[in-house]
Amino acid sequence: YFYGDDDPEQRLKLLDEQLRAFHAINVDSAVPLQRPFAQPTQSAFTYAADAETDLHNKNYIQLSWLLPENEDRSLVMGLSALSYAILGTPASPLRKALTESGLGEDVTGGGLGTYLRQMVFSVGMKGVAADKLTAVETLILETLTTLATDGIEAATIEAAVNTIEFNLRENNTGSYPRGLSLMLRALSTWAYGRDPLMPLRYEEPLAELKETLAVNPAYFQQLIQTYLLDNAHRSTVTLHPDGDLAQQMRAAEEEQLAQVYATLDEPKRQAIVEQAAELQRIHEAPDNPAALAALPMLTLGDLEKEVKTIPLLLEHAHGAEILFHDLFTNGILYLNVGFDLKTVPHHLLPYLHLFGRALLEMGTATEDYVQLQQRIGAKTGGIWHSTLVAPQTNSSETIAKFFLSGKATVAQSPELFAIMQDMLCGVALDNRDRFRQIVLKAKARNEAALVPSGHSVVADRIRAAFNTAYWIEEETGGVNYLFFLRKLIQRIDGDWPSVLQELEQLRALLIRRDGLLINATLDGTNWQQLQPALQQFITALPSATPAGVQWAPTFVMSDEGLIIPAQVNYVGKATNLYDVGYTYHGSVNVISNFVRTSWLWDKIRMQGGAYGAFCRFGKQSGVLTFLSYRDPNLLQTLAVYDQTVAVLRAVDLNAQELTRNIIGAISAMDSYQLPDAKGYTSMVRHLMQESDEMRQQTRDEVLGTTLADFHNFADVVATALPAARVVVMGSQQALSAANAERPDWLQLQKVM
Repeated sequence: YFYGDDDPEQRLKLLDEQLRAFHAINVDSAVPLQRPFAQPTQSAFTYAADAETDLHNKNYIQLSWLLPENEDRSLVMGLSALSYAILGTPASPLRKALTESGLGEDVTGGGLGTYLRQMVFSVGMKGVAADKLTAVETLILETLTTLATDGIEAATIEAAVNTIEFNLRENNTGSYPRGLSLMLRALSTWAYGRDPLMPLRYEEPLAELKETLAVNPAYFQQLIQTYLLDNAHRSTVTLHPDGDLAQQMRAAEEEQLAQVYATLDEPKRQAIVEQAAELQRIHEAPDNPAALAALPMLTLGDLEKEVKTIPLLLEHAHGAEILFHDLFTNGILYLNVGFDLKTVPHHLLPYLHLFGRALLEMGTATEDYVQLQQRIGAKTGGIWHSTLVAPQTNSSETIAKFFLSGKATVAQSPELFAIMQDMLCGVALDNRDRFRQIVLKAKARNEAALVPSGHSVVADRIRAAFNTAYWIEEETGGVNYLFFLRKLIQRIDGDWPSVLQELEQLRALLIRRDGLLINATLDGTNWQQLQPALQQFITALPSATPAGVQWAPTFVMSDEGLIIPAQVNYVGKATNLYDVGYTYHGSVNVISNFVRTSWLWDKIRMQGGAYGAFCRFGKQSGVLTFLSYRDPNLLQTLAVYDQTVAVLRAVDLNAQELTRNIIGAISAMDSYQLPDAKGYTSMVRHLMQESDEMRQQTRDEVLGTTLADFHNFADVVATALPAARVVVMGSQQALSAANAERPDWLQLQKVM
């Protein structure tokens, strides 16, 4: 697979060099079709849960349908648009029915899946009481029946088709290279022996969908009836929490091992010991230099010496700062509207993400949230919210912004401004039930992220002790935020007026013209056409100037153990290098790449059995962080972190190994970016006061890294480690065992 505008002849030469010594072989890789069900099936399973937790509302249910093969692209397009129409937004009728039912905490299942030979449609709920599972299944089927009979609102269908078309034409893959994304899309048919370009050709099936809907408005109703309601190949799967399952599984494994051990005589037992020792020796042996030298690799001469710059024009209007990036965007405006958080007191900060969801999901003074979502889908490429909190370069100041962002074609951009204005100035915050649903969903998703994203949870928690920016991140998205959500649900039920008052206070303090930041990415000609709409948008915002606040962070430096029901650990250790006098040098990017991809990879992943290990350094904060992911060890991992000093002092990389790590550092600095990401990155650099000259200095230092930089850095880390903080997330058993070995070490706190 190749992607790009390179010479096809050169491609064939490259392939020939690699494949000329081989001959084609016939492999039967055909994937057979699934045998259709005669009738829908029911399956129930259990999963391990904490016996000391209230397990009443911890059940899951999901309904899944097997659909036809994915070779009919018109059908794929139709089902894709249908899936988005009924599930894609909070206002979509099937998602709305489930959310408003109160039967569970959040909707599960991604709707339509098209990457297998036969497509699948799935939907369900999590956080359901055992006696409500049947009601969820009934509600799903009844809602689909109603939609098949009565139809879907025309505005919802229009919004779904517009969103699908916008996404296809924009082809925005974020930081993931477009070429790789297209390859994976091609594999959905290519892997099954069909045309790899079929999934990439969307113009004809999109046009057919529009034509079909124009002449047959009931098309989506027919799809629901045929492929869901009349489809017997449906499975309903339920998951039930079992507080004893983890212990039972451990006991069963121990019994099985004991039985196997009893069948072995002494020579066989010794042979296993020797095999384990040999495996350990292989793990610890360095890679063969000759084998490494045979791998194709870039050289330093292949790397660009100069940093890439992004155009930036700075303007001011009506109290707002306007950043404009003149980039070709294929006629799409990318807009970020930022509000200063430094007028928001501490107790209101945890509301930020919920307030962002409220802007999108609670409607306005003139539209309910269904109408608002329909308008967003029909007239824009999407609107979303985010926060940016970070230390400022070479300063004790903190960057703290709340963003409402969106994208639209140039023709639709005035409507984008109008929708944002209606949301910011007229959001209806007084719908208690709707806000409660938003909070329940946030709680469920934060709880669900604890295990798959445990390293990120630990990173937020551990860094919160070092500066205000990281403390805010923990308060608005970490463990403390999860605790806030749980208490907030109780407050909504028992004291809604005080919650509403705080939401209204947050809006009054946050949404204002003074201190406003506008960040826009678009070509210059089209940008000029949008000035009237921009000026009208800015002046429509309130002009109040609230007093700034002084946050008083509580920095907890004690070592912590966060208890969750998991069989693995997430082990973090962090320290601030700037506190011991370290001055930033670009070589730290090379050194951290080596620590992550060589030292930690070998000791923690390959030998220790963890799924991953990380070493990160924050340029703005000075915080050096070690993390492990899905780690069976705890104290052993911390010992590896501490041994990093000795490794850096003794490291003796050859020229090829040093070059490989320099390339790794440059790769991270030169990450793939589309125009919207470039505009946002330029804005962040501006806010952090990171000039192109500073970036060039860093790049020069990366390219000029030597072994002496490794050795000098070891001394810095050695000085800083005694003040390091440890946070570990894992099971009660693992954390208690660590505390038994180091009495009164970890301050334990139950998270789940």
